[in-house]
Amino acid sequence: MTEDKLQRKLGLFPATNIVIANMIGAGIFTTSGLLMAGLHDPLLMLALWVIGGFIALCGAFSYGELGAAMPGAGGEYLFLSRLYHPIFGFLSGWVSFIVGFSAPIAASALGFSEYFSRAVPGFFTWMQDIGIMGPELTKKLLAVSIIIIFTVIHYRGIKYGARIQNVLTILKVLLILVLLAAGFGSGKGDFGNFSEGGKVLSGLSGLKTIGLSLMWIMFSYSGWNASTYLGAEIKNPTRTLPRSLIFGTGIVILLYLGINVLYVYSIKPSDMKDVISVGGLAMGNLFGKPAEILASLLIAFALFSSLSAFIIIGPRVYYSMAKDGLFFRSAARIHEKFKVPSNSILFQCLIAVILAFSGTFEQVLTYMGFALGIFPILTVIGIWKLRRDNPGAPRLAGFPYTQIIYIISGLLILILSFLEKPVESSVALLTVAVGVPAYFIFRRNNTARKEIIE
Repeated sequence: MTEDKLQRKLGLFPATNIVIANMIGAGIFTTSGLLMAGLHDPLLMLALWVIGGFIALCGAFSYGELGAAMPGAGGEYLFLSRLYHPIFGFLSGWVSFIVGFSAPIAASALGFSEYFSRAVPGFFTWMQDIGIMGPELTKKLLAVSIIIIFTVIHYRGIKYGARIQNVLTILKVLLILVLLAAGFGSGKGDFGNFSEGGKVLSGLSGLKTIGLSLMWIMFSYSGWNASTYLGAEIKNPTRTLPRSLIFGTGIVILLYLGINVLYVYSIKPSDMKDVISVGGLAMGNLFGKPAEILASLLIAFALFSSLSAFIIIGPRVYYSMAKDGLFFRSAARIHEKFKVPSNSILFQCLIAVILAFSGTFEQVLTYMGFALGIFPILTVIGIWKLRRDNPGAPRLAGFPYTQIIYIISGLLILILSFLEKPVESSVALLTVAVGVPAYFIFRRNNTARKEIIE
């Protein structure tokens, strides 16, 4: 299995679309209500969205330089393996397999179910009334169905899947722009909502809440590194890959700030607390119940785009790991007709389906956020080693300030989040720890296979 079997077909537009689609997902449409419940202050919440966006942009500049120098499939797995040691790359890929892609796929699918149930509650009630199943099980089965449908779509090839992805991403961005234009144009909201609400707790308790909030926000921004996972399929990666990361991240930051301002403009802080389908509530407050139903439906279908992007990206990581003998050997199989890592796509689907049936949204969010925050820090630190060992590699502006900002911010977020949510954070650390013996098992089996072949 050689990497050149993955063909370079993606230009700047689809690569940027994948970044945008990967970022705009369940997070922006579901977390603001949870954030308000802890922060109480809408201005502080908005400030944290700005800070989170800046941190993500610093990460995008760092990964852009790494991706231009190492334009292969796998993203962090590739970078960490080459910069440090294969075990670090394996652990990042291990976390990606369990948490990084499969869990967000499940979260996006569940987010779709939540918004769909807000728009069409009668369907779920009818399913219960006729004795088939309760609303919660109906939501989960609906989510699973969506995961399977999009797995089939992307099983049929990257070019076919990218076309679907382009359309979904454009529609999702247009939806957000329409929501912003209609919402602010209505004049029925109240900017006075920004001065309402309470204050976050003082001292360490307040810092822990802010740290956890930033971790949830960074989950919403996760995906700023998306196109690095498709480096082996991007045309002219030295130029295209960094631009896709920076352009995609910049566009999403502006959209996120706009939609959070709209949330507060439309909803009093006290009414926003703990509301998951906050976008539907905002449109309902501004335009009435019919608009709430329509907006909830549109947002529900908009989540297809992020789910679709995760399904594209994740299998390229497992493919790279398997190709190096550090994952199930069958995960390296490239489909003869569709030229995609077919078994990896199916593995990911199975894990996502399992996760869709387990955990609360908040627990999964914290678990994902903590686990996903570890390896990007180590990856960004690798910029110094890259520049030292490869002086001729492409370089992006901002060094070393963007890297220092990202590293310090990431470490503080992890520490404060652990103090606030030790159970979920410990489970995330345990997931990483389990990967250590798994690495040696895969490596031993791979060595044994090589000896048999020889």
